[in-house]
Amino acid sequence: MTDYIIVGAGPAGCVLANRLSEDASNSVLLLEAGGKDWHPLIHMPAGFAKMTKGIASWGWSTVPQKNMKDRVFWYTQAKVVGGGSSINAQIYTRGNARDYDAWEKEEGLAGWGYRDVLPYFKRAENNQRYANDFHGDQGPLGVSNPISPLPICEAYFRAGQEMGIPFNPDFNGASQEGVGYYQLTQKDARRSSASVAYLKPIRTRKNLAVRTDVLVTRIVVENGRAIGVEIVDKPGRETNILRAEREVIVSSGAIGSPKLLMQSGIGPADHLKSVGVTPVHDLPGVGSNMQDHLDLFVIAECTGDHTYDNYAKLHRTAWAGLQYLLLKKGPVASSLFETGGFWYADPTAASPDIQFHLGLGSGIEAGVEKLRNPGVTLNSAFLRPRSRGTVRLKSADPADHPLIDPNYWSDPYDRDMSIKGLRLAREIMRQKALQPYVLREVLPGPALQSDDELFDYACRSSKTDHHPVGTCRMGHDDMAVVTPDLRLRGIHGLRVCDASVMPRVPSSNTNAPTIMVGEKGADLILGREPLAPAVFSGNRAA
Repeated sequence: MTDYIIVGAGPAGCVLANRLSEDASNSVLLLEAGGKDWHPLIHMPAGFAKMTKGIASWGWSTVPQKNMKDRVFWYTQAKVVGGGSSINAQIYTRGNARDYDAWEKEEGLAGWGYRDVLPYFKRAENNQRYANDFHGDQGPLGVSNPISPLPICEAYFRAGQEMGIPFNPDFNGASQEGVGYYQLTQKDARRSSASVAYLKPIRTRKNLAVRTDVLVTRIVVENGRAIGVEIVDKPGRETNILRAEREVIVSSGAIGSPKLLMQSGIGPADHLKSVGVTPVHDLPGVGSNMQDHLDLFVIAECTGDHTYDNYAKLHRTAWAGLQYLLLKKGPVASSLFETGGFWYADPTAASPDIQFHLGLGSGIEAGVEKLRNPGVTLNSAFLRPRSRGTVRLKSADPADHPLIDPNYWSDPYDRDMSIKGLRLAREIMRQKALQPYVLREVLPGPALQSDDELFDYACRSSKTDHHPVGTCRMGHDDMAVVTPDLRLRGIHGLRVCDASVMPRVPSSNTNAPTIMVGEKGADLILGREPLAPAVFSGNRAA
């Protein structure tokens, strides 16, 4: 018997394990379906490019996307301690202040406004550059600036300014808009995942147990209360029930958390019956409200050796490895997407609705036709999609893959804004400042100009930004899954704490917001007074 069972050692789960076990009187068990974060590529910043191809992931795909010519998207979701923070591109962005104020004012989530959540972002942060109203430097999570930027990054900044997009030294500070370097979840040229930051320093705590390679098949509910979980710790072995004295906390991510709830009979009753699961608690919002960022990109051929493509050659790879081992610099120390920015597709938007990532290679994740010279990629993503998708069960078998349907572009507005974002990316790449570096556009290619042609291109080539949220959202209405204090509606002793509870996707990458949810969730679970709302000079307006 343990006090708290946490299901899923992703970013929020690692935070919870740390914070709940700070009190030696609390016993905590953290369960992870994946393995330990032993793979060396996990800890090398550039290693993430290999992670999206299946290392330490579940190997899932979406259902055919009916608004994108039935395209099936590879949908990488982490299966390893640290979750997405162990395999992502380490970009540390929090979103816009207005995102969280909308949670509070439009979704009715008291305590989740920007001034309320900023202290939790700061509590998590060990920032190597900033210690001010917006940043903390005493937390566990290493956050730093890029170590080895390339000259093409500075040219990209000038290109943005030629278009009227200002340079921004801190996207998480007083303003979000502009172009600049991203801060990264790195420390000493190594990835600072939630596992490294929150779990590694406390693994000797006697009141914390971490078990890997354990598949949780269902939450056990008796008389309206979650009393534990059913697990299989080795393939082919019989199930076993682990009991929780106080609470079961589901922290398996925006895909895994609704999947586990539905396997347990908690979710839309009609759907559960249709796949052979006996309903335990009819909760129609489970698995609904899925949101994600869709990525459209421009790939250009460079005029010379301006990016990291040539490091794929054996002798250059060997040199890069030596550079990293001896100097902690070079391409291995790069996240490869450490430059970007935020701007507007919709000129009437109150805050930026497009995010750019400058990739220092040609199709780092997606792959592209072989170029004569190295290439460069500029990704664009529409940040506030109106489309909503679902996560559903394929069958009653917990080993079956879920049916993931982001439902991209079901709202035509998302398609229009995404294509405008792609056009912005193309325009940046054509600016005078980049002419010494960029020879020609390869994708989409100059022949494709109309919206219909770019739509066809997007259907063939776009990819997910791996930012799913919302499938167990907080709220007060009948479709809400958890309350603002993360309690599952209708069942005692059960909470959800991860990206799935976010009612709307933040206007950014989602790792930092998920860690914030874990930090704030820990205080809610322990019944602590919330951190005092942030007070700072000036207005965070954008």
